[in-house]
Formats: sequence, structure tokens, C-alpha cells
Amino acid sequence: MAASIPLPPALTQMLRRADWRVIAAPLLVVMILAMLVVPLPTFALDMLFTFNITLSLVILLVTLYLTRPLDFAAFPTAILLTTLLRLSLNVAAARVILLHGQNGDGAAGHVIESFGQFVIGGNYAVGITIFAILVVINFVVITKGAGRIAEVSARFTLDAMPGKQMAIDADLNAGLIDQAEARRRRSEIAQEADFFGAMDGASKFVRGDAVAAILILFIDLIGGLVIGVLMHGLSLSDAAHNYTLLSIGDALVAQIPSLVISIAAGIVVSNVSTGQDVGLQLIAQLFRQKHVIAIAAGILGFVGLIPGMPHLSFLFVASLLGGVLWLQERRSRREAAAEPQAAPAAAAEPEEVGWDQIEPIDTLSLDVGYRLISLVDRAQGGELLARIRGVRKKFAQELGFLVSAVHIRDNLELRPGGYRIALKGVEIGSGEVFPDMLMAINPGQVSGTLQGLPGVDPAFGLPAVWIQQALRDQAQALGYTVVDPSTVIATHLHQLLQAHAAELLGREEVEGLLAHLSTRSPKLVEDLVPKLISTDRLRKVLQNLLLEGVSIRDMRTIAEVLAENAGQVQDADELTARVRQALGAFIVQGLCGGGRELAAAVLDPQLEQLLLGSTRADGAGLEPGLAQRLLDRARALMQSMEAQGQHAVLLTAAPLRLLLARLLARSAPRLRVLSYPEVPDQTQVKITASLGA
Repeated sequence: MAASIPLPPALTQMLRRADWRVIAAPLLVVMILAMLVVPLPTFALDMLFTFNITLSLVILLVTLYLTRPLDFAAFPTAILLTTLLRLSLNVAAARVILLHGQNGDGAAGHVIESFGQFVIGGNYAVGITIFAILVVINFVVITKGAGRIAEVSARFTLDAMPGKQMAIDADLNAGLIDQAEARRRRSEIAQEADFFGAMDGASKFVRGDAVAAILILFIDLIGGLVIGVLMHGLSLSDAAHNYTLLSIGDALVAQIPSLVISIAAGIVVSNVSTGQDVGLQLIAQLFRQKHVIAIAAGILGFVGLIPGMPHLSFLFVASLLGGVLWLQERRSRREAAAEPQAAPAAAAEPEEVGWDQIEPIDTLSLDVGYRLISLVDRAQGGELLARIRGVRKKFAQELGFLVSAVHIRDNLELRPGGYRIALKGVEIGSGEVFPDMLMAINPGQVSGTLQGLPGVDPAFGLPAVWIQQALRDQAQALGYTVVDPSTVIATHLHQLLQAHAAELLGREEVEGLLAHLSTRSPKLVEDLVPKLISTDRLRKVLQNLLLEGVSIRDMRTIAEVLAENAGQVQDADELTARVRQALGAFIVQGLCGGGRELAAAVLDPQLEQLLLGSTRADGAGLEPGLAQRLLDRARALMQSMEAQGQHAVLLTAAPLRLLLARLLARSAPRLRVLSYPEVPDQTQVKITASLGA
């Protein structure tokens, strides 16, 4: 018994699943290559020509229902495969025509015969003219225009990629999107650039196909005449009749699908993504203005009444437009009548004054001008509410506690595009945005200027320009970071929340932290509060951490340190220092930039001794002039370290850490002051500067 040959596992699994989509593309390519060398019977030619026409129509219909080009990302590959299919069919048909063309019009199959007889009426002079017109339309008009659009789109897409990437990074940093959404958007940008680049190249295949069709037609004509006259003994007129009709039928049956594919390519590259397919866009935008339809109907009706003009055609089209206008007007009246009429409100009796009429002050509030109401109205497509939820989520993930909800209300006292952010009724930030424009922020490396209204990014103080929506791609190509008004307000809110984190932590938030911790460590919370430390003293320790930008996410470690020390130490500042030492690895990790080397500055030895003396009971304190010089030098040190791409860090002795942190908080707010015990043993310290007065 002969041993059976085992199939490869991948092929066995594919056949077992019977997934024809896996083998469809390889079979199509193999079939195309086979048609170049294997003679085909006329029945097979008819089926393949029909399949070619059907495939081109399917592709055209798919493009008509696209809402964005990337929904048909395989279109460039489809253009290549359909072009190769048409060329291989031309080769197969040419073989049959040259071998059996002496037998008459049906020698190459019924499809070619039908196009030679029915489409052009059996007149090869008409056939050559029609074929030449189709080639001109395809080659000169459609393919050339689609190729130009694809080339320009590819160029602008590549130029705009850096700006789009920066916009994604800005949304990610502001908490408006997560890592998965950022990866999806970056992948979509790369796919968009690849798609238009591929379309630019694929258009060359279609143009080459048109040229090849012309050459194949003349080769079939000349070769058929030579073979018919010299080899089969036909007269010149009979050979010209047979081979010309067959060659023209073959050219037309291949050129029409090519024209359909070219139209599909033009639709794809010229489509503007609006969330609707091409048909809905055309109908909605062509017949949106009623007065346009009325004017067109009136002009056509007037022309139709002029003596000598084709009255029936013009008056018929004018009546059709009038009917469309009447239907639109009728539908508008029906919709207006269906809207519920607001009943007049009954006169309300005056209410007695009570405690419920005293509204409490909101922890966080956002007042907006009347032009910004659309940003918070979901019915009008406003995204500000969703952005604010994203800001609160990112803040909770970064600093470890959830802030109160932001109360949004309109305020007629503000400018139409103005907004104001308040904390417990006190304004902490304000700005102005334009809801119908975009803010182009200059990160410092732009390659040109933009026309628009000059402004300033309210969150970070960077120079910016308010531009129209149409200039987005141009601004991104020049290196600007382009954000919408909702993102401007949300980013400003996030920056203010971080700056006022300590004030946002109240008793209610501390109770929420303890409740959350008790779900994982109930015994720890039970032993800590209120046995060893009160809620107010715990809140003071947590506020001290937040004042210097230290996250309280690791609440378990904080609680464990306080449980060990709260019984012996009553001072909240000393408790904070011990908590900071326990969180040292977490604090330093955020300042090392992912490495194990901490770049930091240290105090000048003389200044350090002077400051240590001022902390003693008998110290005379710092002389005012010396203190001012110290503040100026600290500010310059912070700016110098940030200019080198480093975090501004100052290392000092433990007794001086709190003094310097509070002294330098206003002049150098981003300068992080660490004590030597807070630096983990495994972290290498690189001294980059010295701070002296």
C-alpha cells in the first residue's frame, strides 16, 4: 500500500475551515498568470469577460457607498489585480482571434461578438472611433485627474503627519484619550498616508492599461490582416472585416471595465469625509437650498417658452424641479406642525423664603459665555462635557483621588466667548475661545506663519493663533499643534487642577480615600483612623504631599508609615517628611525619566551652612538681600536645567528640605527639592550644578 503524502498543517487547517477568502487572492493571481500562457476556449473567455465586468461594477458600487477612503484600504491592490486581469484577458483573446479569426465574428466568443455587433452596429469604423473616445476620456480626463488628486493628497498627508501626531500626544497628555485610542489614531494616520501614496502609484497602472489597450488593438489588427491574407487565403476586405470587428470588440469589452475602475478611483480620492456616502452628500447638498431649485426651475421654464426651443424637454425638467420644491416645502410644513407647542406657563405663586433657597458654593465651577453654550450641549455636538470627564479621570489616575464634579453654567457677565474657572467661588483661571475656530499653538519649531487672530494658550502661556477650520492641515504641516476650543478649556482645567490639588482635597475626599483603601486593607484603616491619627491631621499630611506635586496613589504605603510614626510624632510636617522618605523611590522615578540616574543640583557648602544656622533657635535668619539673590539664582537654575531637557531637582540636607521647598515655591515652582534620605540607594546621582547666593 502506497504511503500517503501528508499535507502541510497550514493548508490542512485552511481546507478544514473551508474559508474561501483565504485562498481567493492567490487563486486569482494564479489564474491571471495562467491566462498569459494557457489557451482558453471561447466559453471560458465569455465567463471571464463577464466576471471582469461584474467585478468592476462591484468595485464602483462599493466606492459610491464609502464614508471615508480608508474604509476601502485594499482599493490600490484591487486596481492592480483588475488591471492585470484585463491585460491577461486581452492576451488570451488576442491568441484566440489570431488563431481562429478566419472563422467569422463568433470565433472569439459571444461577448466579444456582441460588443462588435450590438454596441457598434457591426461597423468597425464606428468601433475604432468609439474606442478612441473611451481611451481619451479614461486616459486624459479621469485617470489624469484622479492621479493628480492622489498625488496632492499624499503630499499633504505626509506633511501633516507631525502636526497630527502632536495633536494626538496633546489629547493623550490632557487625559482626553487613553493609550489604546492614541495607538488607533496613530495607526489611522499611517494608514492614510500609505493609502494615498499607494493610490498615487496605482493610478499609473490604469494609465498604462489604456496605453496597452491601444497597442494591443493595433497589434491584433496588423497581425490578423497578415495571418488572414497570407496563411488562410482570405481576401483583404474579408480579413479586415473579421479581424477588425473581433479586435475592436475585444478592446471595448476590456476598455469599459477599465473606465469603470478609473471612475471608482476618482470617486475615492475626491471624496471628502463627512460621515456620509457620496450619494447622500450629493442629494443633501444639491437640494438643500430651496431658492436654488426655484431659480433653476424658473430659468428652464422661461427657456422652454421661447419659440424654436425644445419645449417638451425644458418644460418637463422645469416641472420636475417644481415638484421637488413642492415636496420639500410640504415636508417642512409637516415637520413644523409636528413640533410640540410650548404651553404657556401658569403664573406661579410666590414661594416662602427658606434654607433650601440658599445654594451652596460649588467646589469646582465653570462659567461660560453665551457663544460657548454649544460646546456643552450634546444636541449640538458639544464635546466639552466628555473632555471634562476625561480630565477628572486622568487627574484621579495621576494624583490618586477623585475631585468633585465641575458645575457648568452660562454667565451673561462674561464675554461671548469667555470662560471662568472657580474653586470654592474664587476665580483661579479664565480665558477666551472662539467656538467656530481652532487654536494653532506654536511649540517653538514652526516653519511658517498663519493668518488668524493672535492669542496665547491659557494652560502653558505659549503663543498661538486662532485659525479657520479649513486651515487645519496647513497649520499641522507647518508644525503647529492644532486643538479645538473644547480641548483648550479642558487642558486649562487640567493644569489648574494640578496646581490646586491640595485645596481640592477636603474631608469628603479623605473619607473616600479611606473607604477605598478599606476594601483592600480593612485592618490597616481600622488601626490608623481615628486611633492613631485624626482625619484632619491625615488630610494635612496628604495636602503637604500634594503641595509639592507628590501623588498620593500609593495610599497603602502612606497609611503604613503613619501607623508606625503617628503615635510618637504629632507634627504634621515631620510626619510628611517620613512619608516622603518611604515614597522616595516613587518620587525619584518620576524625575529620572525612566533611567536610574538622577540629574540634580546641590547647595553651595557656605550657603548650606548659613541655612542650617538659620534653622536653629538662636539663628538670626536670612538677610533680605541674600534671600532675594537666592530666589533669583533658584529661578535661573530651574530654567537652565529645563532648557537641557532635565527635571529641575535640588538635593539638600534633610533639615533644610522643607525650608527651601517653601521658600522657593513662588520663584521656582517647578524646582523639586529632595533630601538625601529620599533618594534610593540604587539610584545614581549626577551633580550638574550648584546653587549659591
